[in-house]
Amino acid sequence: MQVVIASSAKEVASLGASHCLSLLSHKADAVLGLATGSTPVALYNELIDLYNTQQLSFKHSSSFNLDEYIGLSPEHAQSYRYFMKKHLFDHIDIDQSRTFVPNGMINPKQSAQDYEELIAKAGGVDLQILGVGRNGHIGFNEPSSSLASRTRIKTLTTDTITDNKRFFSDDEFQPSLAITMGIGTILDSKKILLLATGSSKAKAVKDLVEGPMSASCPASALQMHPDTIVIVDTEAAADLEHTEYYQKVKTETEQLENSND
Repeated sequence: MQVVIASSAKEVASLGASHCLSLLSHKADAVLGLATGSTPVALYNELIDLYNTQQLSFKHSSSFNLDEYIGLSPEHAQSYRYFMKKHLFDHIDIDQSRTFVPNGMINPKQSAQDYEELIAKAGGVDLQILGVGRNGHIGFNEPSSSLASRTRIKTLTTDTITDNKRFFSDDEFQPSLAITMGIGTILDSKKILLLATGSSKAKAVKDLVEGPMSASCPASALQMHPDTIVIVDTEAAADLEHTEYYQKVKTETEQLENSND
């Protein structure tokens, strides 16, 4: 696991976008794994800027989203399909027929199995983008999730429902179930990029980077992955004990990239 501490949330998004740019520059038909949330939105804004300045194209790429609520149609303003259209898909040249989001409206159990097959048929995910929840969840893999889990139905914890409540009006149905890629599914990705910003993520970042690998912090399973990059701002890195080493890694990475140019 490589840990990079950025000076700001904006730099986190910029560094994350540079990894996407590097991948798509070398593999135009790359398969992207996408996430929702405020941190990914900042990344998507950077990607849109790169597209608008003709530095990046998604024309030949495809994507798989981590998760989707059960019971929300793709047209619902709080569905993750709608989120992705609003924050990324409608602003770039990706073929939206090749953007996949779990279907939470028709037989969710079968939908989860079908999603695994779709990912395999696409050749797997080349770059999986992740955020992390305050309790260490990735996707909707809440604490106690099996580290070998596959795409499946998950019951959301009270904390996650509370965190997401702000997106729903008081009289609006808020789902308590979702379809999510499993931790095992995520670990099958060829490369993983986790972004985290803000002091509320500090404990989760410490647990996933420096804590023991445990189902109590699902993101800690990333310690097993051979090519994971964690990019955090100084606030999210506040609880880490080895910040000098992580900052040194960033410097060495930049020097290596410059030497390869």
